[in-house]
Parts: sequence; structure tokens; C-alpha cells
Amino acid sequence: MSRRDGPKRLLVTGARGFVGRYVHDAVAAGGFGACEFVTPVGDWDIRDADAVADAVAESRPDAVLHLAAQSFVPRSFEAPRETFDINFLGTLNLLQALKRNRFAGRLLYVSSGDVYGQVAEADLPVTEALMPAPRNPYAVSKVAAEQLCLQWQRSEGLDALVLRPFNHIGPGQAAHFVVPALAGQVAAIADGRQEPVIDAGDIDTTRDFTDVRDIVAAYAAALERGVSGATYLVASGVERKVRDLLELMCRIEGVSVDVRQDPSKLRRAEQRRMVGNAGALRDATGWVPKIAIETTLKDILQDVRTHS
Repeated sequence: MSRRDGPKRLLVTGARGFVGRYVHDAVAAGGFGACEFVTPVGDWDIRDADAVADAVAESRPDAVLHLAAQSFVPRSFEAPRETFDINFLGTLNLLQALKRNRFAGRLLYVSSGDVYGQVAEADLPVTEALMPAPRNPYAVSKVAAEQLCLQWQRSEGLDALVLRPFNHIGPGQAAHFVVPALAGQVAAIADGRQEPVIDAGDIDTTRDFTDVRDIVAAYAAALERGVSGATYLVASGVERKVRDLLELMCRIEGVSVDVRQDPSKLRRAEQRRMVGNAGALRDATGWVPKIAIETTLKDILQDVRTHS
């Protein structure tokens, strides 16, 4: 970060998204140190190079957390060009705007654990040593944007690093993601608004789920103590079946359900098992996840009930 007197100015792209709202709250609570959350007035589109340049000029950031993305994998199959326009070319627009405005701070690019694609069980848990092998347009766009940021770190002198978070969940996540989708049905059953039948995709896959508030704490730690040019995984290190999360939510709500598989909820290029190892990030920054999965699920259930 630069040495401007007073609180450091953190520009967050995608500030109105699921994670961005938690970053705002964490900054307000002091989770990013002496830091001010800044966002330009009005709407601006990461695909519009002039709008991005104006946003950077207006914000005058000391650090940038780049969250803006088209992040829904099925949408990336439906609209791959849109996905690349936002995730890759939008990142290029941001880098060029930072250069034009003589940005001298740190850029944290948020990628995804999805870049690893279909991982052999012998390679679990995933570490940074495993080569990405993306299997959907979203993941391809994230790898490309990662490398673009790191190329600027190598050749343009930009202080940049990359984080690859695995699945993050929490209150306020869009209902088309698996955990809030299931939570909404569990809450409806508990409230008598739905028969005790859950429509779901393949819930016997495993994933590495981390509370979004812990993910945001990882971003703060990486901005403060991560190594420039590095790539870090963000993961709980715990492999959980989606079915296990569903059963835990049912126990929390005191309901018994039948599960009915919905073919429309099945994803292409499905990974059967996944878990990550965030040891490198822990060693570099001291970050570890702190929020228990039961707490996360209770908060999600309360949220979906409030907004149903």
C-alpha cells in the first residue's frame, strides 16, 4: 500500500455482490486495519474501460480488492463471451486504469478453486503445486485473469497477488447456489409451506465449504501480509458432502425429509470430491477459518426465512 497519511483507501470491485457486502462490514469493523471502503458514486460496469478509469481516478485507492465477476458456472456455459468480457477483459480494463492513474498500492485478484477442474483423488487435498485444468468457461476466464495480473506483477512492477477461494457460503448468497437453495426448502418444510420433499441435484459430491466471513478475513490477511506475486488457496481443509450439510440443516430445524433428484440441477463436468489445503496462506499470514459450520448453516437458515 502507499504511504498516504490517514486511513488507506480500499477500492472493491463487485462491492454490491455477495462477498462485497461482507467486505464493507469487515472494513467498518476494523477487520482490514486502518482502512476506508471506497466505491465510486453511481453504477459502473467493469466492461466499460472509460468507466473503470473514471472509477479509479475518483476513488484514488491505496489498495484494490478485485471481486467483480460473472461467477455462476452454468451461466458461463450459456454465455461464455459475457463471462470472458467481465472476468478477463474487465480485469484488463482495471489494470490499465490503475496504470493510467499511477497506482502504487497492492492489487488482490480473487480467483477460484474451480480452476483445478477434475482432480484425481490421489491429488487431494489440493495445493498450489497442482496445475489448473479448468473444465468450464468460468474457470478458464479466471485462470486467464490470474495470469494477466501476475504478468503485470512481473513486467509492469505492479504489487499483485492471487487468491483461489474454494466454496464459500453464508447469509445473503444468491438462491441459485446449492446451500441456500437447499436451506430455502428446509425452512419452508419446517414452516409448513412445503411438503417434506427436497428437490436437489447430486448431493453426494463433496466440497470444501468456508463461511464467507472467514473468506473475507483471508482477503484482509493477504492484503496485509501476503507475498507479492504469490498465489494462495483459501479453504477450510474439511471435505464435506452436500448431503451432510442438508442433514445438518434438517436437524437444526427438526424436520425429516425425502430427497428427490432434479435432473435440471445436475452440472456438467462434475467433480465428485474436492478439498483444499490452505497451509501456504496460513504460513504466510496466520489466517485460519474460525466459524463453525453449524453457525454458518443456522445463519443461512435464518436469512432465507427472513427473505422468503
